[in-house]
Amino acid sequence: MNQSKYQMIADELKSKILSGEYAENTTIPPELQLQKDYQVSRHTIRQAIALLANEGFLRKEKGSGTYVDGKYKRAESNHSTHKTIGVVTTYLSDYIFPSIIRGIEKTLREKGYSLLLASTNNDFQQEKECIEKMITQGVEGLIVEPTKSNQYNPNLALYVRLKEQGIPMVMINAVYEEIRAPYICVDDVESGFLATEHLIKKNHKKLLLITKIDDLQGKYRMKGFIKACEEFGIQFSPEDIITYETETRKQIVNQVLARLEDEPQITGIVCYNDQIASSLVDQLSDAGFKIPKELSIIGNDNSALSKIGNVKLTTLNHPKEQMGEDSANWIIEAIEEGHEPDNILYEPTLVERDSVRTIE
Repeated sequence: MNQSKYQMIADELKSKILSGEYAENTTIPPELQLQKDYQVSRHTIRQAIALLANEGFLRKEKGSGTYVDGKYKRAESNHSTHKTIGVVTTYLSDYIFPSIIRGIEKTLREKGYSLLLASTNNDFQQEKECIEKMITQGVEGLIVEPTKSNQYNPNLALYVRLKEQGIPMVMINAVYEEIRAPYICVDDVESGFLATEHLIKKNHKKLLLITKIDDLQGKYRMKGFIKACEEFGIQFSPEDIITYETETRKQIVNQVLARLEDEPQITGIVCYNDQIASSLVDQLSDAGFKIPKELSIIGNDNSALSKIGNVKLTTLNHPKEQMGEDSANWIIEAIEEGHEPDNILYEPTLVERDSVRTIE
């Protein structure tokens, strides 16, 4: 169902209040100005203002104008019978996320906190809506997995606003480099290094890297790949690093097949994660390649995907449930003790299975 015009205007004004563009106790633009800005009738503007006044975001003062109100915050904290932590991840039911969320939920429940969960689908606009919802709901703290952490994020002002409001926040899996935020991450440079080193030590001389370039983890895993190649004197050309973004993941297999056709000497492939590695094993097998006899493939994250299928994946560990528990304990300590605990950086370890062979 389409949103009505006044609801869309109300949502936009609410965004400006939550992001701090319209500060508490200052006036919003007059009705005539809003009419011009949005190209709607005065009645529509008044409906939007009435809606926000009803929700505690605005108050009208006769003869003076319409002011930003803070009632919505107080209303939410009064309604809240539980102490609530907001959790924003890129995905909810995909891949490693259920395990992370399980760790968070279990720990919060034990400590008497409830969880408000939202997912961005790795999309900036959805991230904005998630964070605004969390602020409106009056959460006491936030656990956030950044969206497209290797790209400029138009929502950085919102995160700065959270800090100004004194809402503790910790980032998991990655961190926005532009803002100083506490984090709980795996050492992804080391992950990339260990995966590449493992193939090199199995006598693979010509390698291919597939990495996701809109997330920081992919950038760091690429750094690890390059570092290992340099350290062991392995030559690679620009075409040996294949990058993709959230939206282009499905094109990867065709790019890999094209590269293998151009460069038949390639014997080892380092993958951004098990999701890509698992898909590659299936589709390269369908294309006639024998895994690992002709091509060795290594994943990352030690997910459920690495343990199923005809070829079990060699991969790197990701402490999924542990990360969930640690982030929940981190945010509770920040709320209850009033100070930020230390960052946590997990050291990855190699998990050997069947997808990598030694070249004699």
